[in-house]
Amino acid sequence: MRETMNTAYSRILAIESSCDETAAAVIENGATILSNVIASQIDLHAQFGGVFPEVASRQHVEVIYPVVAQALEEAHMGLDDVDCIAVTKGPGLVGSLLVGMNMAKGLALGRNKPLLGINHIEGHIYSLWLTEDAPNIEFPFLTLVVSGGHTELYLVTGHGRYQHLGGTLDDAAGEAFDKIGRLLGLPYPGGPAIDEAAKTGNPQAFKFPRAVMEDGFNFSFSGLKTAVLRQTKHFDPGRLPVNDLAASFQAAVVEVLVTKTERAAAAYGVTAVHLVGGVSSNSALRQQMQAALKIPVRYPPSILCTDNAAMIGAAAHWHFVNGRQDSLNIDVIPSLELT
Repeated sequence: MRETMNTAYSRILAIESSCDETAAAVIENGATILSNVIASQIDLHAQFGGVFPEVASRQHVEVIYPVVAQALEEAHMGLDDVDCIAVTKGPGLVGSLLVGMNMAKGLALGRNKPLLGINHIEGHIYSLWLTEDAPNIEFPFLTLVVSGGHTELYLVTGHGRYQHLGGTLDDAAGEAFDKIGRLLGLPYPGGPAIDEAAKTGNPQAFKFPRAVMEDGFNFSFSGLKTAVLRQTKHFDPGRLPVNDLAASFQAAVVEVLVTKTERAAAAYGVTAVHLVGGVSSNSALRQQMQAALKIPVRYPPSILCTDNAAMIGAAAHWHFVNGRQDSLNIDVIPSLELT
């Protein structure tokens, strides 16, 4: 079923600050990126091997004004030219979310613009509407959200209609990649580093567990993480077979993700599978998902896989053209669910 969006025109200034990227974008009609500015904090958090919440929120405060200004400048417009201000209201780190929310509220109040609070996960789902695949998207489709904070399966039956099929019971896939990357002495973030190291490793060198679980579509990676840790203790310091460990760990994660997604796709008769979130950039995941499924497997370009404001603007378009407007009393919800 191809369900089109309301064709009403929109230009939306979107702000995203849920974790460690400060981002702003201007999106036209939910599909065209007029600007997409991202200020990354990777170098700041690398020393900690993960995101340090206090550092993240302070950095958002420092850069959010110039990021928004640059997004407007690159779109060749001012605040009076946009129709709506959209911002991530959750899920995410409370301090980081508040910086973006307060910025959005100030802009909306100062220029009398409608304000929309958008679910971060919904933004990832709508990242595909910013790609050349957008005209081919038909409902229902299955979305696997895989990132540092989320590993979730959603059945999407229409605009704004989501059914949560399953999610991680412990570590998210991206979180597991970061922790194992640190364990193996690889650079932060762990996902890209493990993906690269695995290319010259043997994925069958170590038999790590696959927590597939027969019933339902939930995920678990804590046991796998522990198994890798135990395996490293068999080697002297400095003599770890890093590439083989990376390849074997990655193979276990990917197999579980593919198996669960393949089962869900068959159970619900979907038209396609969409991979979104930072881990959707993983080359092995993309290759093996495409090999396992006979339906289209879509994923956005890497710049739209990690946290960005363009996806928030794409999601906001559907709400805006259907008449939704939030109060200026809207608040952030760090554990916000997508329903």
